[in-house]
Amino acid sequence: MDTSTLLSQLQTQVQALQGTVSTEFLTLEDAALHFKPHATGWSILECLEHLNRYSRFYLPYLEKAVAAAPALSEPQPVRYSWLGRKSLDLVNPGNVKKHKTLQHMNPRHSTLSPEVLPEFLQHQEKLLYLLTAAAKADLNQKTIPVEFFRLLKLRTGEAFAFVVLHQQRHVRQAQRALAQVPVGLVA
Repeated sequence: MDTSTLLSQLQTQVQALQGTVSTEFLTLEDAALHFKPHATGWSILECLEHLNRYSRFYLPYLEKAVAAAPALSEPQPVRYSWLGRKSLDLVNPGNVKKHKTLQHMNPRHSTLSPEVLPEFLQHQEKLLYLLTAAAKADLNQKTIPVEFFRLLKLRTGEAFAFVVLHQQRHVRQAQRALAQVPVGLVA
């Protein structure tokens, strides 16, 4: 796949995530947003706060990478490293295997407000801006540190794909939580 195709697909996916959060979660009452489907499950707010924490980490690195990337005159094939393929497989929404999250990225037991939702949407706007700005950038440079071990680096294109797939995974988790909210809590 070439860079323009990847970026276009990711933009479409981010816009779909924005639509889902805006239409399904933004108008919910506090009780529905905080509802946990089971003792170890995350609420809608926890799912989105988890994504906000990842966005706070990855978006500044993506911004620096795009700004510093050499300009390309035409789209190039996107290459994936072993680490990139493994990372993408790990967060792929189709991968139903549960994974432990890092403690500082785990929103469980956090005091969260509905402000988590507009913050998530702001991160999506920033991500869309960066995907557009990356149109002429070399996405095959290893520039983005991996959150859990910063000496490892993802290629810029891999990191964009990782962020979007990870968001899709947890927005779907939030949708599953919403489906289990008792009828009386949903307005």
